[in-house]
Amino acid sequence: MEHIFTLLHVVMAILNFSRTNGTFCSLQGEPVYPQLSKEGDIMVGAILPFHSGWEITDLSYSVRPPPVKCTSLDFRAFQFSQSLIYAIEEINNSSSLLPGVSLGYKIYDTCSSVAMGVREAMALVNGNENSDLNEPCTKPTQAQAIIGETYSSASIAIANSVGPLGVPMISHYSTCECLSDKRKYPTFLRTIPSDYYQSRALAEMVKHFGWTWVGAIRTDDAYGNSGMAAFTEAAKQLGICLEYSLAFYRTFSEEKVLRIIQQIKSSTSRVIVGFLDTWELEMLVHVLFEHNVTGYQWVGTEAWIINPALAKLDKYNILQGSIGLAIAKTTVTGIKDFILDINPLKSIGSGIFTEFWEALFQCTYTKPNESEDTPVCTGKEKLSGVENTFTDLSLMPIFSNVYKGIYAVAHTLHELLGCTQTCPTKKQPDPLTFLQHLKSVNFKTKDGEDVFFDKNGDPPAKYDIINWQTTKEHQYEFVTVGLYDSTLPSHNRLVVNVASVLWAQNSNQVPRSVCSESCPPGTRKAVQKGKPICCFDCIPCAEGEISNITDSIKCEQCHQDYWSNPHRDECVKKEIEFLSYEETMGILLTAVSIIGALTTIIIAIIFFKYKDTPIVKANNSELSFLLLFSLALCFLCSLTFIGQPSDWSCVLRHTAFGIIFVLCISCVLGKTIVVLMAFRATLPGSNVMKWFGPPQQRLSVLAFTLIQVLICVIWLATSPPFPFKNLKRYKEKIILECHLGSNVGFWAVLGYIGLLALFCFVLAFLARKLPDNFNEAKFITFSMLIFCAVWITFIPAYVSSPGKFTVAVEIFAILASSFGTLFCIFLPKCYIIILKPEKNTKKQMMGKVSVK
Repeated sequence: MEHIFTLLHVVMAILNFSRTNGTFCSLQGEPVYPQLSKEGDIMVGAILPFHSGWEITDLSYSVRPPPVKCTSLDFRAFQFSQSLIYAIEEINNSSSLLPGVSLGYKIYDTCSSVAMGVREAMALVNGNENSDLNEPCTKPTQAQAIIGETYSSASIAIANSVGPLGVPMISHYSTCECLSDKRKYPTFLRTIPSDYYQSRALAEMVKHFGWTWVGAIRTDDAYGNSGMAAFTEAAKQLGICLEYSLAFYRTFSEEKVLRIIQQIKSSTSRVIVGFLDTWELEMLVHVLFEHNVTGYQWVGTEAWIINPALAKLDKYNILQGSIGLAIAKTTVTGIKDFILDINPLKSIGSGIFTEFWEALFQCTYTKPNESEDTPVCTGKEKLSGVENTFTDLSLMPIFSNVYKGIYAVAHTLHELLGCTQTCPTKKQPDPLTFLQHLKSVNFKTKDGEDVFFDKNGDPPAKYDIINWQTTKEHQYEFVTVGLYDSTLPSHNRLVVNVASVLWAQNSNQVPRSVCSESCPPGTRKAVQKGKPICCFDCIPCAEGEISNITDSIKCEQCHQDYWSNPHRDECVKKEIEFLSYEETMGILLTAVSIIGALTTIIIAIIFFKYKDTPIVKANNSELSFLLLFSLALCFLCSLTFIGQPSDWSCVLRHTAFGIIFVLCISCVLGKTIVVLMAFRATLPGSNVMKWFGPPQQRLSVLAFTLIQVLICVIWLATSPPFPFKNLKRYKEKIILECHLGSNVGFWAVLGYIGLLALFCFVLAFLARKLPDNFNEAKFITFSMLIFCAVWITFIPAYVSSPGKFTVAVEIFAILASSFGTLFCIFLPKCYIIILKPEKNTKKQMMGKVSVK
């Protein structure tokens, strides 16, 4: 409807312009007049919505549309106009600010119509209240600055109109973030914070209460759409998701409204952010009650959060527990009394005063019909018995905004006019010059409040956090429960006393409004396919990964020496595994090694005691003692495999093992050769023993051993064994082991031992049937058979055994082969020495060969 009205006026203006002389100014259309005015040396204009509605009686489109008929008087605009008049009167009476210069004012009524606001702005610029003017268009603007409009939609239209003309406009209540764009609105300033700050403050407050899944409803106009866009962007940055964002306007059809209601009822979020004007919210509250949409936590903007009229209309407690932002409380000394002193209005605005008086006191100046109960106005009614929107002064911060806007104009004029004790001139400054100085004005009010504008023409943002609470009399009261100050560091901006908040349905518990419950430590968030980021599943961290915070988006990998605990919320040091002396297996192997070494020593003692007996002398007693010595070392070298690996133990265990075992097998090989040579020597004409006597036997043992020593030296010189943390075999623990350094070196050592053992086995096998009661060949055969069986079995067991069991297998092979050699070669002799001494005689050795 309003767009049609505006279009008709534009068309008529174009038609009239085509019939006028372009050199002169000529009024197009009907003149408009201020509702309240007072002359002064320099004029200040104001555009306010004294009425909240309007209507056009003739829409036939056949004649010029008649003037709009304003309806529904809005007392708030009268409070704003009173604040403006108070500031101007105070300035005019001041001896320090603009001395000798009086400010006048013209206050227009837009009837909440954007088109009317634009027309009135043009009237303030051109002074075209008189339709008979025919002057050149070179005169200055009639108003130095324009105060208003109250609502963002009207301010946008007016700012677009006066911006190209350089006329400053200062709004006390228009918060749309879009108005901060100086490319589009270069002359617009305001004394109320931008929705840019309010949107971010709302988002921070929503986040503070843990609401990550919310719904949103906005007025379908510049204020609502721009504010909600800013809130959506801020919410996204803070990880808040909007389940829905719905537009609402008072002219929506019933079908559209029902769709909105259905969307709210079907939603899972329990918090609604309302970027709404009071009029839209009044209608919406009624509709919500009709459809039983209750129990939601509302978050409000400064447009409605401290509106007492809305609180009175909410009889069904739809908005109970609402929490939101209001302009920070401020005071202006003396303004309350001035606002409520309405008698001076009669002299400056007689046209609207009658309507105002009748609405204020619910009376009429015209004689009512007998059927009506409306009393007749006497003009002497007192405000003391009235309680309505006009007497409610809860919007004191907005009154202060009007006051500060007027004082910003006055301080700028004071500077431009060069005022000191008096002002040398009363000439109205050029609009563009005035605008530049107005943007940089900086002053303190009489109550100590700093007033200035930033580069976007906005003041610093400070808000009170207001909570709707119900009194015992079932009346709403607006309780301040916190504050928000954009000038502070980000972590200090928001302060809320949660304990003093009363939530929806009079609950003391903060409502929950999340799409998915928080993921505990030990899990990570995984967004559900096709849904916003606030809807997620909690996935447990994999082994070796942790998350130690709530709602972690990823799991962190533990350091290689650490592993995740069972709850996956902490990295703990991995268990370090090696074959130790303290564990059962280590104790058993140690005991067996010591027993083996002690057994060997005992046998050596027995042999030493009976060293002169034939059975000891047989087959070279010197090699027997050397063999016993090497076997004792074999048992003891297994101890180097037990305990935490170190540099010295890793080198010692493999080299000592290799050399000692070669020494042992070399002795066995020497004894085997001795047996063969001894019986070869009994043949007629044989002189073989002189070629393999004791010196040669010692030399052969030394030679075989030195070869192994050479192999070990080469191994240690090229790539020696070293302690190593094996992190690959087990994820959850560290295997401490000795890395071979060179696999070739290790298998060369084992291969050489195996080669000697095989050679010894073959020789012993050939000598097993020689006729000798004390022939060692068959015992050596058994010992080498056990030795080879053990070490052949060792290879696959060694390769496949995990962790410390690899070491245990190697120790077992050493002990088994050592015990096999010890028992097979020496146990039969000990049996004869101790239990069958009668066989240990020369008679038993008669005809046999004894080699010393």
